[in-house]
Amino acid sequence: MAGPAPKVVENVSIDELKKGLGDHSIILVDVREPNEYAEGHIPGATLNALQKFDVSALPHAGPGQRVVLACRAGGRSLTALGLAQAAGRDDIKAHYPGGFQAWAQAGETVEK
Repeated sequence: MAGPAPKVVENVSIDELKKGLGDHSIILVDVREPNEYAEGHIPGATLNALQKFDVSALPHAGPGQRVVLACRAGGRSLTALGLAQAAGRDDIKAHYPGGFQAWAQAGETVEK
């Protein structure tokens, strides 16, 4: 699924992601397909699959928080960033470019 290029991209490292999930400063949205999510996802991530991406379903961050998008390896989350920004969600700027693949390869906890 091709979409508009994001205007602003903030890359979140695995260490930033772990810290943000731990202190609740990051709200993580997984844009992979439901079957991929069911097979394993980063703990705390909610699903908003790119195939049926619903910008209106994206969470709104509270004070001191930000929404971070993730996928398997960074491609779909960039597409979702572009779609969100094109729909007026300029607050959605961040993605985890390593995605679930890098998270799992680093030996981090996986939720099913």
